Amino acid sequence: MVKKFYVVIVLLLFIGAGFFVAIGYGWFGQHESPGSVSELPIPQQVIQFRSDVDNSAGVQIGVMGTKRILFGDLHVHTTISIDAFNTSLPVYFGEGAHPPADACDFARYCSAVDFWAITDHANSITPRHWRETIESIRQCNAVANDPQNPDLVAFLGYEWTQVGLTPETHYGHKNVIFRDLEQDKIPTHPIMSYGGKKPHSNVSRKNLALLALEGKAQRYLDYATYMNELAGMHFCPQGVDVRALPDDCTDFAPTPKELFSKLRQWNLESMVIPHGTAWGAYTPAGSSWDAQLKPDMHDPSQQFLVEIFSGHGNAEQYRDWRAVEFDAVGKAICPQPREDYLPSCWRAGEIIRERCLNAGETGQLCEQRAALARNRYLEGGGGGHLTVPGAEVSEWLDAGQCRDCDYMPVFNLRPMNSVQYMLARQNFDDPQSPQRFSFGIIASSDNHTARPGTGYKEMNRAENIERFGVVSEKYRNDTLVPNPLGVPAWKPEPDSIPFSEVRNKLPSMWQMFETERRSSFMGTGGLVAVHAEGRDRGSIWQALEKREVYGTSGDRMLLWFDLIDGGGQIVSAMGSEIEYADKPRFRVRAVGAFKQTPGCPDYSVRALSPERLHHLCQGECYNPSNERKLITRIEVIRVMPQLTDEEPIDGLIEDPWKVLDCEPAPSGCEVIFEDEEFSGSNRDTLYYVRAIEEPSETINAGNLRCEYDENGACIKITPCYGDYRTDFPDDCLTAAEERAWSSPIFLIKPS
Repeated sequence: MVKKFYVVIVLLLFIGAGFFVAIGYGWFGQHESPGSVSELPIPQQVIQFRSDVDNSAGVQIGVMGTKRILFGDLHVHTTISIDAFNTSLPVYFGEGAHPPADACDFARYCSAVDFWAITDHANSITPRHWRETIESIRQCNAVANDPQNPDLVAFLGYEWTQVGLTPETHYGHKNVIFRDLEQDKIPTHPIMSYGGKKPHSNVSRKNLALLALEGKAQRYLDYATYMNELAGMHFCPQGVDVRALPDDCTDFAPTPKELFSKLRQWNLESMVIPHGTAWGAYTPAGSSWDAQLKPDMHDPSQQFLVEIFSGHGNAEQYRDWRAVEFDAVGKAICPQPREDYLPSCWRAGEIIRERCLNAGETGQLCEQRAALARNRYLEGGGGGHLTVPGAEVSEWLDAGQCRDCDYMPVFNLRPMNSVQYMLARQNFDDPQSPQRFSFGIIASSDNHTARPGTGYKEMNRAENIERFGVVSEKYRNDTLVPNPLGVPAWKPEPDSIPFSEVRNKLPSMWQMFETERRSSFMGTGGLVAVHAEGRDRGSIWQALEKREVYGTSGDRMLLWFDLIDGGGQIVSAMGSEIEYADKPRFRVRAVGAFKQTPGCPDYSVRALSPERLHHLCQGECYNPSNERKLITRIEVIRVMPQLTDEEPIDGLIEDPWKVLDCEPAPSGCEVIFEDEEFSGSNRDTLYYVRAIEEPSETINAGNLRCEYDENGACIKITPCYGDYRTDFPDDCLTAAEERAWSSPIFLIKPS
């Protein structure tokens, strides 16, 4: 009898273990499908009314011509992307699946943008998902009816997502977007940034099974199936022409050089748009775009736009401080703190010093531990904060942040990756023909819940920004989801620890990064605007190619920036590059965005069921009133690219060079300015402008929300967490000045 009992117990344990294995390997889950696109287009009279209203605003401020301004989002992820699928899980406050069809419907009925592009991470697009993505984008365009006057244009693309652990190996993220959708005009493979490694889950197979047993099991089961599909990917052979590759493999390019080379092999109409260039969330301290300012690492025929702003913040401004410095032999050194910058490595030393003194140790010993902590932080790179055991977000204060950047800076700004640095830097490997970046400027959302153009209303933080956090303290510290926020549950010891003791305990590379602090820097994101001859795909693409584009922080401001002659006639528009010797004269016209009214327009309510309207739009759509926000001023930025490799960048970027105040008029603002110095100088110069709106409440515009002492030092922070510690009904609103950034006008001195 006893023997039978033990046999039954063993059998039950075996069945239980098998059940856990089955769950972990996705036996009970479903494939993440592309979804179904809703089939009711926006009425043509609505589209025509929008166009007429904007054209009328342009005419009122003196703009003539046939071009129209259209708004879009060229950076959108669905839950095909591995990080998006991760955060769709219930443990991360996830809403569940948001496939490509959701992005199409959101763009059409919620945000009402004119165009968008799908850019899921190539490293998590299986061959099956690529085929389904293509078909979903085709369906999205099919709903638009007349291809010459569509209500919405959807572009196909993917994100080449590269992260290096050192400045020398880091190239960053780039979106690759294709013009056409015919079978012979699109690639059969997206290109990821690495080969030989499969995507890594933040949740182990065992923990997936445990989470599934707690409730809302289906999403965890589907995630297990998804991860099993990714594990089945195999990599394409290298050294083979891309058109000869097998259909079922995954292609990769480890550097921009290989990426551009493979895109040239495809010989399709495509463009490559770098983004997140200055984000310090994963960009190693000391990184610079110098490494990519080389003929083999940059292809100006494909890479001619840069994303200046997204849901991760503003990557525009250059500063002369550094997160790390290097001595003559290349050893990393922690910089001294400055009034405008507190290096994180320095703050690590101060945290340890304070703990050490509180523990009753001598000042000499505590100074030694502080110095060691600074060095250990630098050795940890992007995971340096993990060398300070048990440190809470509040202890770091505003370390690593740009204190005097005036509008929503990115987390841990890397100045030598900023857009201004790119525009000023030149490569002199060939002194007779220096290389530089001549980028047009755009903005987009980088949304990860299939919501293009989320910046139309500053609300619903939980759904409209990138949130990083778990639902309770249990999952923050419990090994059930190992360090989901990258914060080990160690005690706050009075000494630092070597990063080597941390690194091997992290289940995923992504857990190295400061996820909790980064949540305070996430916003609803921006938009790209084009000056196009028509609403069709070709007209939008042509405007992008010509760089006749600008970016906004989410509001649909109207902006024109032109080089004009003495009679006021346009010589050249934003984005142009022109030989010029005389004193230049410029004109800027800007009109504020419409203020929004609550709810959704009738066409959205008719097109979507109440359940879907809530699931996608959260009951709030782009729903403009008749009242526009006021433009308060125009800021002019002048940048003079280097003449020699040794010329300091600091004096070449004048931000702002001029500030031109605007009369508070609903019809907008027009200003004219000249550069008296250009004609007498010997150097090329570029100019771009910012149109600034009156202040309005904006999600996370306060970032860490510092409290300051009488000397202006940050002494306390109130972070906007992405987890249970900040209620999601709290949108963390702070008054800020929404803005639009024009593409530059590049003036080249005649040779």
